[in-house]
Amino acid sequence: MEKILVAVFLILFIGRMALRYVLQWLNTRHLKTHGREIPPVFRDEIDEATLHRMVDYTFDQSRLESREHLVGDMIELAVIFLLLPVAIGWLASIHIHLIAQALIFFAGLAIISGAAGLPFDIYHTFVLEKKYGFSTITWKLWLMDLFKSVLISAILMTIIVSALMLFVLYLPQSWWFWGWVFFTLFQLTLLWLYPVLIAPLFNKFEPVRDAELRGKILALLARAGLEAKGIYQVDEGKRSRHTNAYFTGIGKTKRIVLYDTLLASHTHEEIVSVLAHEIGHWKKKHILKQLAFMVIASLFLFYFVYFATGFLPLYRAFGIDHTPVYAGLFLISLYLGAAGFFLAPLGTAITRHFEREADRMAYELTGTSRPMIIALKRLARDNLSNLHPHPWYVIFYYSHPPLTERIEYLQAMDYKKENV
Repeated sequence: MEKILVAVFLILFIGRMALRYVLQWLNTRHLKTHGREIPPVFRDEIDEATLHRMVDYTFDQSRLESREHLVGDMIELAVIFLLLPVAIGWLASIHIHLIAQALIFFAGLAIISGAAGLPFDIYHTFVLEKKYGFSTITWKLWLMDLFKSVLISAILMTIIVSALMLFVLYLPQSWWFWGWVFFTLFQLTLLWLYPVLIAPLFNKFEPVRDAELRGKILALLARAGLEAKGIYQVDEGKRSRHTNAYFTGIGKTKRIVLYDTLLASHTHEEIVSVLAHEIGHWKKKHILKQLAFMVIASLFLFYFVYFATGFLPLYRAFGIDHTPVYAGLFLISLYLGAAGFFLAPLGTAITRHFEREADRMAYELTGTSRPMIIALKRLARDNLSNLHPHPWYVIFYYSHPPLTERIEYLQAMDYKKENV
């Protein structure tokens, strides 16, 4: 049984490595073949020089991502087959409380993972992004962000791990259920607190300053039947020139956030159309739908993990003589992480569907798709987006429809209206 478990893991792990490589290869080969072609819908916005920069940026990003994946995979294998048995044996030998063991164990894994990813993050931020004129962050701000992120992650990890180990110790037959209850409530609390407690630690959020734009936003909100609150601008320009907008929070903390870089580079009509898209997510309750799925799926997942952590061959398969629950949680996460990659197309298909719904809602709220089309073209140009992703790469990685497809979808709505 132990050999079968190891074989299954290696099949999943190597399969994920191979598929990621194939997808990257297909995407870059597709770009080499079609990357010098300006799609018809972009001919009024993109020139050849900009298209070349888009292609080069995508190639550079892909190369860096491939190297990061390779290093991460090699380190993961070393941790699993070399370090893990030794670490578990040492933690068992020092006879400390289960919670302390679990915290030391997961902290060690986090340090290894973080240290492995740090050089790639530095290169991406201070070399690649600066090369293409995006990065504006200083070393001081970057270090402050790193410190805050590590501190917040450590606090959250301590809370989650401590709670789970307490349930394991004092509710051994039903810890999976109480763990699920705690996890659900904790996730909801984080979603509620993030916009008002965590995000402001990194950025300054304030209501949109432009009075004329604010008036247009209020009119849009009135048409959507929403209260005039929760529309903020954020000072993301101190880190990057990338432009974006997003929806976050639940209940009274839900808000739509517009980057200051977006506000500076787009017309009011374009900004309103982008805002209408985000309101579409709000009106269609996409976050609530995703949250409901997460809650239901995690219930079954906790129940499965409960039984799997008690399966002795799982530990022996990886050379572990002891059977602490925290080690079982980590081992199961390895299988789920590798298998989850093959299920990614289901999640991305759903989010792409949500994006189309939000685009449709934006069209209905504004009565036209032209400002959104102009905004998307400008976003593509300003962010040096890939205009020629391979279809299979889209299936696995794209949470939004490819830009060309998305613009054609918006154009079809206007065409249908004009020809009714």
